[in-house]
Amino acid sequence: MASLGEILGGRATDIYFIRTRHVAEKYGVGGKRVRMEVHAYSLPRGYEWAVYAGLEEALALLQGKPVTVYSIPEGTVFRRKDPLMVVEGRFQDIILFETALLGLLRFSTSIATKAARVRLAAGKGKTVLFFGLRALHPAVQPAADRAALIGGLDGVSGVLSRDYLGVEPRGTMPHALIIVFGSQVEAWRAFAETFKGETPIIALVDTFWDEREEALMAARELGEVLAGVRLDTPGSRRGRMRDIVEEVRWALDIHGYRHVKIFVSGGLDEEKVAELRDVADGFGVGTTIAAAPNIDISMDVVEVYENGEWRPRTKRGKLPGARSIVQCQGERRVARLGEEPTDCEPLTQKYLEDGRLTQRLPSLDDIRGYVLKQLETLGLQ
Repeated sequence: MASLGEILGGRATDIYFIRTRHVAEKYGVGGKRVRMEVHAYSLPRGYEWAVYAGLEEALALLQGKPVTVYSIPEGTVFRRKDPLMVVEGRFQDIILFETALLGLLRFSTSIATKAARVRLAAGKGKTVLFFGLRALHPAVQPAADRAALIGGLDGVSGVLSRDYLGVEPRGTMPHALIIVFGSQVEAWRAFAETFKGETPIIALVDTFWDEREEALMAARELGEVLAGVRLDTPGSRRGRMRDIVEEVRWALDIHGYRHVKIFVSGGLDEEKVAELRDVADGFGVGTTIAAAPNIDISMDVVEVYENGEWRPRTKRGKLPGARSIVQCQGERRVARLGEEPTDCEPLTQKYLEDGRLTQRLPSLDDIRGYVLKQLETLGLQ
């Protein structure tokens, strides 16, 4: 596992960047000042937008180094080809950190974007929790939980997020608990007696018998203590999940257990969540968020400082010249960095100047709220 010192020291990189820096320094061009722009020139199939995440970690990577960083705020919803960040400094001071920088931004942006898509699919008033840690290397659990929360989810299951993020983890019970007891009722009773008052009591109701029967068993056993039931029916037994949820809901209601909510988990994505949002009260979504389609964020030299001025220069297929985003009468526009219209509000801001943080970073709650507001007001599909 790469250590923090190795990452901050530029050793978590590709070998060709080490060789590039060596050649640049050897032939006297490593000291040239450049502007490298971070952007996503393509999005996954079916995606029209993405949620920018990972900025706080990216700034921690570059802080203390002789570079200046401009960026849109973390949590900003962006489109294809939008400029996300510009890193300015000597070429030799930037190049070793491209790999780590892009890894941080891609990882968090990909998870936050998928989480936001699930959040939209679930609709207002529905609880969505992230249960995807088992699909990831344990070292990145807090980062994944943070990205899922930025995307608008209501909670995460990771215990480490209590320490790293100040977020209380949420979750119910696994099938393993019921299996070792050998009885659903005994397991539910033990869980309720142990954790009543500490966490909502959600009974897993698909271990041995039919979901409808187990849901009624749990409701009869626990009564008002039971906050909800969770259906995690395996694919081999699932059939049409909507029919199962409707059957459980009907049975609970006609027997007087209208207070019991129904939560669904297991193999969910935004399409399946959308199919169930009017019959289920909440969802636990894991692997499809943890293993989200990769947002193809890249980084390119777009300007070189020569003869006392910034000269636009980049490879074919990319737009030369460092860019920024501005808000003009509610409409977003792209401008050249440093030449923004004075009657527009700059969305791109300076976050680091010569390695020093220039502004206070928002809290996780503030970023999440910013994302949710955009999802409501931008008319996203």
